[in-house]
Amino acid sequence: MSSQSQLIYNITHKVSHAIHISWLAWMQQDHIPRILDTGCFTKASFYRLKEVDDTEGPTYVVQFHAALEADYERYLQDFASTFRQEAFNKWGDQFIAFRTIMEVVN
Repeated sequence: MSSQSQLIYNITHKVSHAIHISWLAWMQQDHIPRILDTGCFTKASFYRLKEVDDTEGPTYVVQFHAALEADYERYLQDFASTFRQEAFNKWGDQFIAFRTIMEVVN
């Protein structure tokens, strides 16, 4: 990847039924806006996956768009561990998250 690449930081969450309504509000009203406030990302898109097994709870995806790879790297270095710890402190083992990074091709 070139340092000029536009990236999408993709986080997939499986959330337990017990917390999913409160978690969803927290994501929309607190967590996503605070991550955007870091200045590392230009926008975020938030989705609920359909046609997946929701037996253990719904699955959501949030995608944070970084204009440059350097912006994403700055997020990882300066902010990621704090946000991950805050989520764990608030929700414990009631959710799991899988993170991937995608490079925009066109």
